[in-house]
Amino acid sequence: QVQFVESGGGLVQPGESLRLSCAASGIFFSIYPMGWYRQAPGKQRELVASIITGASIITGDRTTYIDSVKGRFIISRDNAKNMVYLQMTSLKHEDTADYYCNTEPPDVRYWGQGTQDTVSS
Repeated sequence: QVQFVESGGGLVQPGESLRLSCAASGIFFSIYPMGWYRQAPGKQRELVASIITGASIITGDRTTYIDSVKGRFIISRDNAKNMVYLQMTSLKHEDTADYYCNTEPPDVRYWGQGTQDTVSS
């Protein structure tokens, strides 16, 4: 049974940081591109960042980001632990959302509960 369990959200002030974690189970994790998604109140869910396992340690993982988080967020993965992370720095009010992980593209059957991130002064 495929499952994604997100954690690490919270209430922070603008400029602060959060690190989100996602534990995956039930899939052959290392072969799947993974993504962090978010859904702000009243908005559609969007892909924030994605990561594909690199062919080697030298080439490294391939990552993508939406423009609004480039330079502030870093996605990473640990295939040995079936984990994917999102390090978020310099948080802004507009980063307030529920954050989810899933494969990229997402398998809609397996959305988790998400983790809430609120940026408020």
